[in-house]
Amino acid sequence: MKRLPIAAISFGFLILNLGLLRAQVETNTTTTEQKGMTDSVLLKPWTGPYGGVPPWDLVRSDELIDAFDAAIAQASEEIDAIATNPEPATFENTVVAMEKAGQTLDRLDAIFGVHSSNLNLGPIPDIERVVAPKLSAHSDSIYQNSALFERLKAIYESDEKKSMTVAQVRLIDDLYKTFVRRGAQLNASDKARLTRINADLSRLFTDFSQNVLEDEKRFVTWVEQESDLAGLPESVVASMKRAAEERGKPDQWAVTNTRSSMDPFLTYSTNRPLREQVWRTYYNRCDNGDEHDNNGIITEILALRRERAKLLGYPTHAHWRLEPTMAKTPEATFALMNQVWPKAVARVAEEVADMQKIADAEASGPAEKITIQPWDYRFYAEKVRKAKYDLDLGEVKPYLQLEKLREGMFWVAGELFGFQFTPAKDVPVFHPDVRVWEVTGRDGQHVGLWYFDPYARAGKRSGAWMTAYRVQQDMGDAKTPIVSNNSNFIPGGQDETVLISWDDAVTLFHEFGHALHGLCSDVNYPSQAGTSVARDYVEFPSQLLEHWLDTPEVLQKYCLHFETGEPLPQSLIDKIKKASTFNQGFATVEYLASAIVDMKLHTSDRERIDPDAFETETLKEIGMPDELPMRHRTPHFAHIFSSDSYSAGYYSYLWADALTADAAEAFEKAGSYYDPELCKSLNENVFSVGDTIDPADGFRRFRGRDVDTSALMRKRGF
Repeated sequence: MKRLPIAAISFGFLILNLGLLRAQVETNTTTTEQKGMTDSVLLKPWTGPYGGVPPWDLVRSDELIDAFDAAIAQASEEIDAIATNPEPATFENTVVAMEKAGQTLDRLDAIFGVHSSNLNLGPIPDIERVVAPKLSAHSDSIYQNSALFERLKAIYESDEKKSMTVAQVRLIDDLYKTFVRRGAQLNASDKARLTRINADLSRLFTDFSQNVLEDEKRFVTWVEQESDLAGLPESVVASMKRAAEERGKPDQWAVTNTRSSMDPFLTYSTNRPLREQVWRTYYNRCDNGDEHDNNGIITEILALRRERAKLLGYPTHAHWRLEPTMAKTPEATFALMNQVWPKAVARVAEEVADMQKIADAEASGPAEKITIQPWDYRFYAEKVRKAKYDLDLGEVKPYLQLEKLREGMFWVAGELFGFQFTPAKDVPVFHPDVRVWEVTGRDGQHVGLWYFDPYARAGKRSGAWMTAYRVQQDMGDAKTPIVSNNSNFIPGGQDETVLISWDDAVTLFHEFGHALHGLCSDVNYPSQAGTSVARDYVEFPSQLLEHWLDTPEVLQKYCLHFETGEPLPQSLIDKIKKASTFNQGFATVEYLASAIVDMKLHTSDRERIDPDAFETETLKEIGMPDELPMRHRTPHFAHIFSSDSYSAGYYSYLWADALTADAAEAFEKAGSYYDPELCKSLNENVFSVGDTIDPADGFRRFRGRDVDTSALMRKRGF
């Protein structure tokens, strides 16, 4: 059995797989027959090549709820068999048996997770509202199983540990402590209350997520006059036209309510009132006082989390969440955030002053003078970039072809890990946009599959993320990983090259880093595979991979002009390097404000919290600049309110970036990001080991010492 797994990780957004179990056991036909689901493909082992693949083309949504009932019942029987085993508890008959339990449920949940994240249309929202509490109750039934816990405790305290491997000791220790943290030692009445809390939270998480999806779908900024498109690049105008056509208004242009649509509009549009409208529409998602307002839901989530933490013996939800992380305590996270915050705010003041000078110079008279507002920041930052560094990212974009960058990522994976990618034609997909590649190693052996779902569409969550449909494992019947990367790029028209921004290219490499983390996995037990590591460590491999985008090899081979095929000029490369720390004030403060608010929400001792008021109060208290917002305002902060996943954990991007900055300096000192010895060490100590060792030990083995956090300040130009 796997602790609540990271099955989907995102730079801008994370989707937590609802699955609770990994397995390799036979299907219990009695259970499925009782549910009348014997013939459902949802309950059968995956067939086809590569050890079996998800049967996306055969999924019927009307079978999902009954299938979950059957799969949960089967998984429960398997767990009960382990708990009531008359033989004395051993690592093999208890821990390994749990690792092998629940295969049917795990497969089903992987399929449903894609429908709730990538295909959330029609009946799926209502199905999710039914299924989520069932999975929550099933999870609690495992963690609160007294007989099962006693078997784990016996192993945890036994001499058997002396003969175990490091990975096995780590697995039993983690499993035992997770059971304790999930209520295994509570009395019967407290267990019942905990189950009720978790069920209520699962319902609220689903409602929160569906509200965000709805506000992203229903709010569109319409541009009716062509003159209002002034300043926008042709590619942005074309994507707005296509978005309008898809929504039945071919004579207009549409700015959809997603970051991929909002960001370029705010960067380039010269129409300030329209910029403000787009900005307010985006940042006010789920904060409009209507049926999709999330403030009431957040109040309930925070109250339930607070009650649960107290019930489990923790001061706050943050203390409960942070116990198994690298940081361990809220105090440690605040120490790092407070080290960076004042420097970032000071940099914002410098950035705003530079922008204000340009705005003042452009005003033809007092009546036209403006004060920089949040909807002006991106627009004037771009002007400052041109003035200070002679760098127009609009000139770079024609060299950033999505498909060429994908080829560049494949090449990097080959150089670092010996991977080769070959299109897999015989694999079903869940949408025509999706493509699949087989990944092989240096010896030609099959490594896994990589799915790519790059484009925005109705029913797909915003942002970008990685998902594991199947994790690597080797417990006698080896399973290879199946992973995907999911983005929200604007699709091009027929025969039109899809160009993306520099920031989007960075995100593309970031998410591919998560995928490689899953593909490189070389462990025995699924609970320790791939990205199943501490929350504040999981972003380290992905953030590190971003650095390969601007290596000379990638820039010269894969950043090619979409019309001429010419490589990105060295003059532009030099400007990109020179401006590498430009706008770091904005980027750091935007992110860090969200991380601080998250931690303060989850360390607060207030019984009832008004989210809007708390956000305003906290931002004022920490000195948030007026000229920019949090990256994720509280009413649509999906990282922390669509699941427990990143709750009291949004700080982790900064924590991991401290590791990233230090690791990157190792490659720079070696003179190349393709240094063979360092690449080998990176694979052996970071990418392949999963959670078989303490992450601090893995980093120490790679770097030769503990992390030097001052590298983070150097990276950000502070």
